[in-house]
Amino acid sequence: MEIVLATGNMHKKKELEQILSGHSILIPSDLGIEFDCDETGSTFMENALLKAETLYKLAGRPVLADDSGLCVQALKGAPGIYSARYGSSEGGPLLSDGDRNLLLLKNLQGVTDREAFFVCAMVLILAPYRVYSVQESFAGRIASTPFGGGGFGYDPVFVDAQTGKTAAELSEEEKNRVSHRGKAGKIMKSLLEVLV
Repeated sequence: MEIVLATGNMHKKKELEQILSGHSILIPSDLGIEFDCDETGSTFMENALLKAETLYKLAGRPVLADDSGLCVQALKGAPGIYSARYGSSEGGPLLSDGDRNLLLLKNLQGVTDREAFFVCAMVLILAPYRVYSVQESFAGRIASTPFGGGGFGYDPVFVDAQTGKTAAELSEEEKNRVSHRGKAGKIMKSLLEVLV
């Protein structure tokens, strides 16, 4: 089945192509669609639903939207739904992944409670009134320095609670098995096998 992802993020596309193997994964630009959606929701799920509904209206075919982020207990859940925009001024350019990671580490200097978790909310729209959603998490803590060469985003500073490795040290297969997006994507893949 062809599924259009509500993203232009090539890292997310690559991960979801692996997780949803057997399905053809497209992004809006593959269809000549200019996609932009204001993420005005107050939760990951609200933002995922906004993105899915917006893209479905434009594409008129099955779509999958993901809204993900990192929640750090000592920062009262921040960066949370603002993970991609963490440290950026409203309407201004986004910080690079590396700069966001350095800012996060600076904000946690001297903090011993470094517990954190990733959240991934996914919404699949197959047709009007055929809307499915799932939310998964990935528990860990924030490292004191970035480590590892894989992954993207906060992966170099996020230590997986199960393996003790940063997400950037995990192989793609390992990460897809334990991560928030991997777990949510596997549920969606199972759902597609039943529904389609």
